[in-house]
Amino acid sequence: MSTETTDATDPAPTGIRRAIAGIVGVQVAIAAALLITDLAGSLPRIDPLTRQSPSGPSTRPYSPDRAPSTLPGERPDTGPMPERLEVSADGPTLTLTGQIAPGDGARIGDELRTRAGAGQTVATIRLDSPGGSVSDALEIGELIRGSGIDTEIAANAICLSACPYILAGGVERTVASTGRVGVHQHYFGESTILPAFIAVEDIQRGQAEVMAYLTRMGIGLGIMEHAMRTPPDQIYLLSQEELSEYDMVTAAQ
Repeated sequence: MSTETTDATDPAPTGIRRAIAGIVGVQVAIAAALLITDLAGSLPRIDPLTRQSPSGPSTRPYSPDRAPSTLPGERPDTGPMPERLEVSADGPTLTLTGQIAPGDGARIGDELRTRAGAGQTVATIRLDSPGGSVSDALEIGELIRGSGIDTEIAANAICLSACPYILAGGVERTVASTGRVGVHQHYFGESTILPAFIAVEDIQRGQAEVMAYLTRMGIGLGIMEHAMRTPPDQIYLLSQEELSEYDMVTAAQ
């Protein structure tokens, strides 16, 4: 028999009062977390990897749906890029244009398998993309390497953010002198509650996966220093010398 008693003047049993108190406590904790998050967002960043971000002509403002601001003589802003990768063919070359959307990895894989089944050889994949889904970029890169396909950035084309992971998948990799390959810290989404505590493990796991992928592809991990030092709203454009140093290209063009 339960020995729990209730106050004759209080119609609510003790258990219910405790449950209500617990709910209120959780709500207070959430409110405090939101307040801390807002305050943290207003403070200057002191992360040693981003405190002194790269600056100068190699670093540009970044928008995930278009080419970065350019210097005179480079590619002009032609407006927003397609919201998912669009595929076009020119003989044995496939061109992937636009943002890398979730699901593009499976879709491009289906495209390659369909062409292989029809006896259509794909020798090169040409890229023109501002980036997007990291996991899909890694998936496409693995498919490209497994299929023995080369990758290419043509004149005035861009390959930014997650796109270089697709470029890295090519057996042979070329970048035109006026092509642009850029890296930065990845967006991992923003939690409205305790983002620093909840997101850090996923961020570290994601970075580890990217580094393992680059190692498998034979890419120098020094490229990650530029990426990790460049905030997500900026893009660091790698020079031809850096592309060669990190083996992002297999031959000068």
